Amino acid sequence: MTRLPLDPDAIRALAAILTETGLTEIEIAEKDARIRVVRAAAPALVEAPAPRAAATAAQTPAAPPADPEAPHPGTVSSPMVGVAYLSPEPGAAPFVTVGQAVTAGQTLLLIEAMKTFNQIKAPKAGTVSRILVAAGSPVEFGEPLMIVE
Repeated sequence: MTRLPLDPDAIRALAAILTETGLTEIEIAEKDARIRVVRAAAPALVEAPAPRAAATAAQTPAAPPADPEAPHPGTVSSPMVGVAYLSPEPGAAPFVTVGQAVTAGQTLLLIEAMKTFNQIKAPKAGTVSRILVAAGSPVEFGEPLMIVE
């Protein structure tokens, strides 16, 4: 088995990127060498939602505190890992806003994954009560994106 040369600076740089972006893993490959850096997902899941919840609490002041163990029945979750976009292009109006009525199948946001923009559609008709992601933020599979009541 051939040992690859270890580049501590490259590993530190990748770890810094993980911290900056909130990602849980990153991998680079060049010719016959490959470096993969993974960090535990639990700290990111505990710390990342707090600022989003604070921002959405200002938008919906009458929302009762939710039980963190029980997901809201109107939660729209991410079907993939990628980057969330709330509008069709930079500077354009968002697809939906808090308090807006939506119909089943209406586009709520886009998730860019592998250079493809995937439409995330409303699973049911209702009203958008909370938007839990920021435009341009990375999202993980199963992460709550919005709540449609």
